[in-house]
Amino acid sequence: MNETIRSQFPALKKQTYLNSAAVSPIPVSAIEAVNSQLWDVAENGSTHYPEWVATKNRARALVAGMLKVEPEQIAFTRNTSDGFASVAAAIDWKPTDNIVTFHREFPANYYAWRSVRDRYGVDLRLCPERDGRIDLDEFVGLIDEDTRLVSISAVQFASGFRADLEKIGRAARDVGALFSVDIIQGLGAMEFDLPACLVDIASGASHKWLCAPEGCGILYVSDRARQMLTPSLVGWISVEEPWDFKDLDQNYKPNALAWESGTGASSLFYGLEQSLKLLTDTGISNIEEHLSELTDALCEGLTERGYSIVSSRLPGERSQIVSVRPPEGRSAEEVFRQLEAEKIIVSARSGIIRISPHFYNVREDINRLLENLP
Repeated sequence: MNETIRSQFPALKKQTYLNSAAVSPIPVSAIEAVNSQLWDVAENGSTHYPEWVATKNRARALVAGMLKVEPEQIAFTRNTSDGFASVAAAIDWKPTDNIVTFHREFPANYYAWRSVRDRYGVDLRLCPERDGRIDLDEFVGLIDEDTRLVSISAVQFASGFRADLEKIGRAARDVGALFSVDIIQGLGAMEFDLPACLVDIASGASHKWLCAPEGCGILYVSDRARQMLTPSLVGWISVEEPWDFKDLDQNYKPNALAWESGTGASSLFYGLEQSLKLLTDTGISNIEEHLSELTDALCEGLTERGYSIVSSRLPGERSQIVSVRPPEGRSAEEVFRQLEAEKIIVSARSGIIRISPHFYNVREDINRLLENLP
Protein backbone atom coordinates (compact mmCIF):
# COMPACT_ATOMS: atom_id res chain seq x y z
CA MET A 1 0.00 0.00 0.00
CA ASN A 2 1.27 3.45 -0.85
CA GLU A 3 2.50 6.30 1.30
CA THR A 4 -0.65 8.33 0.59
CA ILE A 5 -2.64 5.82 2.64
CA ARG A 6 -0.03 5.60 5.39
CA SER A 7 0.06 9.39 5.68
CA GLN A 8 -3.60 9.30 6.71
CA PHE A 9 -2.68 7.43 9.92
CA PRO A 10 -0.55 9.45 12.39
CA ALA A 11 -0.22 6.39 14.64
CA LEU A 12 2.17 4.85 12.12
CA LYS A 13 4.71 7.62 12.66
CA LYS A 14 5.27 6.66 16.28
CA GLN A 15 4.88 2.88 16.30
CA THR A 16 4.59 -0.29 14.24
CA TYR A 17 0.92 -0.99 14.69
CA LEU A 18 -0.18 -4.61 14.12
CA ASN A 19 -3.28 -4.79 16.31
CA SER A 20 -6.21 -3.97 14.05
CA ALA A 21 -8.20 -6.95 15.36
CA ALA A 22 -8.52 -4.92 18.57
CA VAL A 23 -8.89 -1.31 17.40
CA SER A 24 -7.61 0.32 14.22
CA PRO A 25 -6.20 3.84 14.15
CA ILE A 26 -8.53 6.43 12.61
CA PRO A 27 -7.49 8.30 9.45
CA VAL A 28 -7.07 12.06 9.47
CA SER A 29 -9.91 12.46 6.95
CA ALA A 30 -12.35 10.84 9.40
CA ILE A 31 -11.22 13.01 12.31
CA GLU A 32 -11.63 16.15 10.21
CA ALA A 33 -15.12 15.06 9.14
CA VAL A 34 -16.19 14.39 12.74
CA ASN A 35 -14.93 17.82 13.80
CA SER A 36 -16.68 19.51 10.88
CA GLN A 37 -20.07 18.19 12.01
CA LEU A 38 -19.48 19.16 15.63
CA TRP A 39 -18.48 22.68 14.57
CA ASP A 40 -21.59 22.82 12.40
CA VAL A 41 -23.77 22.14 15.45
CA ALA A 42 -21.78 24.62 17.52
CA GLU A 43 -22.21 27.38 14.97
CA ASN A 44 -25.59 26.59 13.40
CA GLY A 45 -27.59 24.37 15.74
CA SER A 46 -29.99 22.16 13.78
CA THR A 47 -29.97 24.27 10.60
CA HIS A 48 -28.14 21.62 8.58
CA TYR A 49 -29.93 18.59 10.06
CA PRO A 50 -30.91 17.24 6.59
CA GLU A 51 -27.22 16.98 5.69
CA TRP A 52 -26.54 14.99 8.87
CA VAL A 53 -29.17 12.49 7.79
CA ALA A 54 -27.85 12.44 4.22
CA THR A 55 -24.33 11.69 5.48
CA LYS A 56 -25.64 8.81 7.57
CA ASN A 57 -27.46 7.42 4.54
CA ARG A 58 -24.37 7.72 2.34
CA ALA A 59 -22.43 5.74 4.94
CA ARG A 60 -25.27 3.20 4.99
CA ALA A 61 -25.03 2.79 1.21
CA LEU A 62 -21.25 2.28 1.41
CA VAL A 63 -21.66 -0.44 4.05
CA ALA A 64 -24.39 -2.09 1.98
CA GLY A 65 -22.12 -2.11 -1.06
CA MET A 66 -19.37 -3.83 0.90
CA LEU A 67 -21.80 -6.57 1.95
CA LYS A 68 -23.59 -6.87 -1.45
CA VAL A 69 -26.96 -5.97 0.11
CA GLU A 70 -29.50 -3.13 -0.18
CA PRO A 71 -29.12 0.03 1.95
CA GLU A 72 -32.55 -0.43 3.58
CA GLN A 73 -31.33 -3.81 4.85
CA ILE A 74 -28.71 -2.05 7.02
CA ALA A 75 -29.54 -0.51 10.39
CA PHE A 76 -27.09 1.41 12.54
CA THR A 77 -26.85 0.40 16.19
CA ARG A 78 -24.33 1.23 18.92
CA ASN A 79 -22.19 -1.90 18.61
CA THR A 80 -22.11 -5.59 17.66
CA SER A 81 -23.69 -6.71 20.95
CA ASP A 82 -26.69 -4.43 20.48
CA GLY A 83 -27.35 -5.98 17.09
CA PHE A 84 -27.45 -9.54 18.36
CA ALA A 85 -29.36 -8.61 21.51
CA SER A 86 -32.06 -6.85 19.50
CA VAL A 87 -32.41 -9.87 17.20
CA ALA A 88 -32.62 -12.24 20.16
CA ALA A 89 -35.46 -10.11 21.54
CA ALA A 90 -37.27 -10.16 18.19
CA ILE A 91 -37.80 -13.93 17.98
CA ASP A 92 -40.75 -15.79 19.49
CA TRP A 93 -38.71 -18.54 21.14
CA LYS A 94 -40.07 -21.94 22.17
CA PRO A 95 -38.49 -24.32 24.72
CA THR A 96 -38.11 -26.96 21.98
CA ASP A 97 -35.88 -24.65 19.90
CA ASN A 98 -32.12 -24.92 19.77
CA ILE A 99 -29.33 -22.50 18.83
CA VAL A 100 -26.09 -23.71 17.26
CA THR A 101 -22.88 -21.73 17.74
CA PHE A 102 -19.16 -22.11 18.53
CA HIS A 103 -17.92 -22.47 22.09
CA ARG A 104 -15.15 -19.88 21.70
CA GLU A 105 -17.15 -17.14 20.05
CA PHE A 106 -16.41 -13.57 21.09
CA PRO A 107 -18.88 -12.75 23.91
CA ALA A 108 -20.80 -10.27 21.74
CA ASN A 109 -21.94 -13.30 19.74
CA TYR A 110 -22.63 -15.47 22.78
CA TYR A 111 -24.32 -13.62 25.63
CA ALA A 112 -27.40 -12.75 23.56
CA TRP A 113 -27.97 -16.45 22.87
CA ARG A 114 -27.12 -17.46 26.44
CA SER A 115 -29.81 -15.08 27.66
CA VAL A 116 -32.30 -16.83 25.37
CA ARG A 117 -31.26 -20.19 26.84
CA ASP A 118 -31.63 -18.89 30.40
CA ARG A 119 -34.96 -17.21 29.78
CA TYR A 120 -36.75 -19.64 27.47
CA GLY A 121 -34.97 -22.93 28.12
CA VAL A 122 -33.79 -23.44 24.54
CA ASP A 123 -30.89 -25.82 23.91
CA LEU A 124 -27.65 -23.89 23.27
CA ARG A 125 -25.37 -26.20 21.29
CA LEU A 126 -21.67 -25.27 21.29
CA CYS A 127 -19.30 -26.78 18.75
CA PRO A 128 -15.79 -27.28 20.21
CA GLU A 129 -12.52 -26.00 18.76
CA ARG A 130 -10.11 -28.50 17.22
CA ASP A 131 -6.46 -27.37 17.04
CA GLY A 132 -7.32 -23.76 16.29
CA ARG A 133 -10.01 -24.75 13.78
CA ILE A 134 -13.72 -25.39 13.65
CA ASP A 135 -14.59 -28.71 12.03
CA LEU A 136 -17.44 -27.45 9.88
CA ASP A 137 -18.84 -30.93 9.33
CA GLU A 138 -19.06 -31.27 13.10
CA PHE A 139 -20.57 -27.78 13.34
CA VAL A 140 -23.34 -28.34 10.77
CA GLY A 141 -23.92 -31.78 12.29
CA LEU A 142 -25.37 -30.00 15.33
CA ILE A 143 -28.11 -28.44 13.17
CA ASP A 144 -31.43 -30.27 13.07
CA GLU A 145 -35.13 -29.67 12.48
CA ASP A 146 -35.49 -27.89 15.84
CA THR A 147 -32.67 -25.42 15.16
CA ARG A 148 -34.10 -21.90 15.21
CA LEU A 149 -30.85 -19.97 14.75
CA VAL A 150 -27.24 -20.69 13.76
CA SER A 151 -24.61 -18.11 14.66
CA ILE A 152 -20.88 -17.88 13.96
CA SER A 153 -18.17 -15.29 13.35
CA ALA A 154 -16.95 -14.87 9.80
CA VAL A 155 -13.44 -14.71 11.31
CA GLN A 156 -12.70 -15.88 14.83
CA PHE A 157 -11.18 -13.17 17.02
CA ALA A 158 -8.76 -15.49 18.86
CA SER A 159 -7.56 -17.92 16.20
CA GLY A 160 -8.27 -16.02 12.98
CA PHE A 161 -10.17 -19.04 11.62
CA ARG A 162 -12.28 -18.07 8.60
CA ALA A 163 -15.57 -19.94 8.27
CA ASP A 164 -17.14 -21.23 5.08
CA LEU A 165 -20.29 -19.15 5.41
CA GLU A 166 -21.99 -20.58 2.36
CA LYS A 167 -21.70 -24.15 3.66
CA ILE A 168 -23.18 -23.17 7.02
CA GLY A 169 -25.82 -20.99 5.41
CA ARG A 170 -27.06 -23.83 3.25
CA ALA A 171 -27.24 -26.20 6.22
CA ALA A 172 -29.24 -23.62 8.19
CA ARG A 173 -31.57 -22.87 5.28
CA ASP A 174 -32.25 -26.60 4.75
CA VAL A 175 -34.02 -26.74 8.14
CA GLY A 176 -35.54 -23.25 7.96
CA ALA A 177 -33.24 -21.77 10.61
CA LEU A 178 -31.98 -18.20 10.65
CA PHE A 179 -28.27 -17.80 9.90
CA SER A 180 -26.54 -15.08 11.93
CA VAL A 181 -22.94 -13.92 11.41
CA ASP A 182 -20.60 -11.72 13.43
CA ILE A 183 -18.78 -9.73 10.74
CA ILE A 184 -16.69 -7.39 12.90
CA GLN A 185 -13.42 -9.27 12.31
CA GLY A 186 -13.78 -9.27 8.54
CA LEU A 187 -15.64 -6.21 7.32
CA GLY A 188 -13.06 -3.87 5.79
CA ALA A 189 -10.41 -6.57 5.37
CA MET A 190 -12.13 -9.14 3.17
CA GLU A 191 -14.91 -9.34 0.62
CA PHE A 192 -18.44 -10.36 1.61
CA ASP A 193 -21.50 -11.44 -0.33
CA LEU A 194 -24.11 -12.03 2.36
CA PRO A 195 -27.00 -13.07 0.05
CA ALA A 196 -24.80 -15.59 -1.78
CA CYS A 197 -23.93 -17.16 1.58
CA LEU A 198 -27.61 -17.21 2.67
CA VAL A 199 -26.86 -14.97 5.66
CA ASP A 200 -30.05 -13.69 7.30
CA ILE A 201 -28.55 -11.52 10.05
CA ALA A 202 -25.13 -9.93 10.42
CA SER A 203 -23.80 -7.65 13.13
CA GLY A 204 -20.55 -5.72 13.38
CA ALA A 205 -19.06 -2.37 14.29
CA SER A 206 -16.85 0.43 13.09
CA HIS A 207 -13.69 0.47 15.20
CA LYS A 208 -11.74 -2.52 13.90
CA TRP A 209 -11.12 -3.13 10.20
CA LEU A 210 -13.34 -0.20 9.14
CA CYS A 211 -10.86 2.22 10.78
CA ALA A 212 -13.72 4.43 11.96
CA PRO A 213 -14.74 6.04 15.26
CA GLU A 214 -16.08 3.64 17.87
CA GLY A 215 -19.84 3.74 18.33
CA CYS A 216 -21.26 2.87 14.91
CA GLY A 217 -22.79 -0.60 15.07
CA ILE A 218 -23.96 -2.27 11.87
CA LEU A 219 -26.93 -4.65 11.69
CA TYR A 220 -27.99 -6.44 8.50
CA VAL A 221 -31.47 -7.96 8.38
CA SER A 222 -32.43 -9.83 5.20
CA ASP A 223 -35.93 -9.60 3.76
CA ARG A 224 -36.48 -13.23 4.79
CA ALA A 225 -35.40 -12.55 8.36
CA ARG A 226 -37.54 -9.40 8.54
CA GLN A 227 -40.62 -11.56 7.97
CA MET A 228 -39.60 -13.80 10.87
CA LEU A 229 -38.66 -11.10 13.39
CA THR A 230 -40.81 -8.70 15.41
CA PRO A 231 -38.83 -5.54 16.27
CA SER A 232 -38.86 -4.94 20.01
CA LEU A 233 -36.20 -2.29 20.69
CA VAL A 234 -38.05 0.43 18.81
CA GLY A 235 -38.51 4.18 18.88
CA TRP A 236 -39.81 7.17 17.01
CA ILE A 237 -37.90 6.61 13.76
CA SER A 238 -38.74 2.90 13.62
CA VAL A 239 -42.09 3.64 11.98
CA GLU A 240 -42.96 4.30 8.35
CA GLU A 241 -43.63 8.06 8.76
CA PRO A 242 -41.58 9.17 11.78
CA TRP A 243 -42.33 12.87 11.31
CA ASP A 244 -46.09 12.27 11.56
CA PHE A 245 -46.20 12.73 15.32
CA LYS A 246 -50.01 12.57 15.44
CA ASP A 247 -50.31 9.02 14.09
CA LEU A 248 -49.19 6.75 16.90
CA ASP A 249 -50.66 3.62 15.31
CA GLN A 250 -48.25 3.40 12.40
CA ASN A 251 -46.62 0.21 11.19
CA TYR A 252 -42.94 -0.33 11.73
CA LYS A 253 -40.72 -0.02 8.68
CA PRO A 254 -40.76 -3.23 6.61
CA ASN A 255 -36.99 -3.62 6.59
CA ALA A 256 -33.92 -3.33 8.83
CA LEU A 257 -34.60 0.37 9.40
CA ALA A 258 -37.21 -0.64 11.98
CA TRP A 259 -34.24 -1.42 14.23
CA GLU A 260 -33.13 2.23 14.31
CA SER A 261 -35.01 3.53 17.32
CA GLY A 262 -33.89 7.16 17.37
CA THR A 263 -31.25 9.64 16.34
CA GLY A 264 -27.62 8.57 16.58
CA ALA A 265 -24.30 10.33 17.03
CA SER A 266 -24.29 12.25 13.75
CA SER A 267 -20.63 13.25 13.97
CA LEU A 268 -19.57 9.59 14.07
CA PHE A 269 -21.32 8.89 10.78
CA TYR A 270 -19.31 11.72 9.20
CA GLY A 271 -16.15 9.90 10.29
CA LEU A 272 -17.51 6.51 9.24
CA GLU A 273 -18.27 7.79 5.74
CA GLN A 274 -14.70 9.02 5.22
CA SER A 275 -13.17 5.78 6.51
CA LEU A 276 -15.44 3.74 4.26
CA LYS A 277 -14.48 5.89 1.27
CA LEU A 278 -10.79 5.29 1.96
CA LEU A 279 -11.35 1.53 2.07
CA THR A 280 -13.60 1.32 -0.98
CA ASP A 281 -11.38 3.63 -3.03
CA THR A 282 -8.47 1.33 -2.24
CA GLY A 283 -10.60 -1.69 -3.12
CA ILE A 284 -11.53 -4.46 -0.69
CA SER A 285 -10.20 -7.13 -3.06
CA ASN A 286 -6.87 -5.28 -3.21
CA ILE A 287 -6.80 -5.05 0.60
CA GLU A 288 -7.55 -8.76 0.96
CA GLU A 289 -4.76 -9.68 -1.47
CA HIS A 290 -2.30 -7.33 0.27
CA LEU A 291 -3.08 -8.84 3.67
CA SER A 292 -2.69 -12.35 2.29
CA GLU A 293 0.81 -11.48 1.11
CA LEU A 294 1.75 -9.85 4.41
CA THR A 295 0.48 -12.72 6.55
CA ASP A 296 2.16 -15.35 4.35
CA ALA A 297 5.49 -13.57 4.87
CA LEU A 298 4.72 -13.20 8.57
CA CYS A 299 3.98 -16.92 9.04
CA GLU A 300 7.13 -17.93 7.18
CA GLY A 301 9.27 -15.68 9.38
CA LEU A 302 7.56 -16.77 12.59
CA THR A 303 8.10 -20.44 11.81
CA GLU A 304 11.79 -19.82 11.12
CA ARG A 305 12.07 -18.25 14.58
CA GLY A 306 10.49 -21.19 16.38
CA TYR A 307 7.01 -19.75 16.88
CA SER A 308 4.08 -22.16 16.39
CA ILE A 309 1.29 -20.94 14.12
CA VAL A 310 -2.09 -21.48 15.82
CA SER A 311 -4.17 -19.96 13.03
CA SER A 312 -5.25 -22.24 10.21
CA ARG A 313 -3.47 -21.35 6.96
CA LEU A 314 -5.47 -23.80 4.88
CA PRO A 315 -7.12 -22.42 1.73
CA GLY A 316 -10.47 -20.87 2.62
CA GLU A 317 -9.69 -20.88 6.35
CA ARG A 318 -6.88 -18.33 6.65
CA SER A 319 -7.49 -14.68 7.40
CA GLN A 320 -5.65 -11.47 8.19
CA ILE A 321 -5.35 -12.51 11.86
CA VAL A 322 -2.31 -14.61 12.77
CA SER A 323 -2.14 -16.16 16.25
CA VAL A 324 1.04 -17.88 17.43
CA ARG A 325 2.56 -19.56 20.48
CA PRO A 326 6.05 -18.45 21.54
CA PRO A 327 8.91 -20.97 21.70
CA GLU A 328 9.25 -23.06 24.84
CA GLY A 329 10.55 -20.97 27.72
CA ARG A 330 8.94 -17.76 26.49
CA SER A 331 5.54 -16.51 27.63
CA ALA A 332 3.14 -14.53 25.47
CA GLU A 333 3.14 -11.71 28.02
CA GLU A 334 6.93 -11.55 27.97
CA VAL A 335 7.00 -11.35 24.17
CA PHE A 336 4.23 -8.75 24.21
CA ARG A 337 6.09 -6.53 26.69
CA GLN A 338 9.37 -6.76 24.76
CA LEU A 339 7.67 -5.83 21.50
CA GLU A 340 5.78 -3.00 23.19
CA ALA A 341 9.09 -1.64 24.49
CA GLU A 342 10.19 -1.43 20.86
CA LYS A 343 6.90 0.30 19.97
CA ILE A 344 5.57 -2.72 18.11
CA ILE A 345 1.92 -3.20 19.03
CA VAL A 346 0.28 -6.64 19.02
CA SER A 347 -2.03 -8.48 21.46
CA ALA A 348 -1.37 -11.19 24.05
CA ARG A 349 -4.32 -13.40 24.95
CA SER A 350 -4.36 -16.66 26.92
CA GLY A 351 -0.81 -17.63 26.09
CA ILE A 352 -1.15 -16.60 22.45
CA ILE A 353 0.33 -13.68 20.53
CA ARG A 354 -2.19 -12.25 18.05
CA ILE A 355 -0.81 -10.23 15.13
CA SER A 356 -3.26 -8.41 12.88
CA PRO A 357 -1.93 -6.12 10.13
CA HIS A 358 -4.19 -3.96 7.97
CA PHE A 359 -4.03 -2.23 4.61
CA TYR A 360 -1.85 0.59 5.97
CA ASN A 361 0.87 -1.88 6.96
CA VAL A 362 3.81 -2.72 4.69
CA ARG A 363 6.40 -5.50 4.45
CA GLU A 364 8.84 -3.39 6.48
CA ASP A 365 6.43 -3.54 9.43
CA ILE A 366 6.46 -7.34 9.27
CA ASN A 367 10.25 -7.39 9.03
CA ARG A 368 10.59 -5.10 12.03
CA LEU A 369 8.36 -7.37 14.09
CA LEU A 370 10.34 -10.46 13.12
CA GLU A 371 13.67 -8.77 13.84
CA ASN A 372 12.55 -7.81 17.34
CA LEU A 373 11.00 -11.09 18.39
CA PRO A 374 12.73 -12.53 21.44
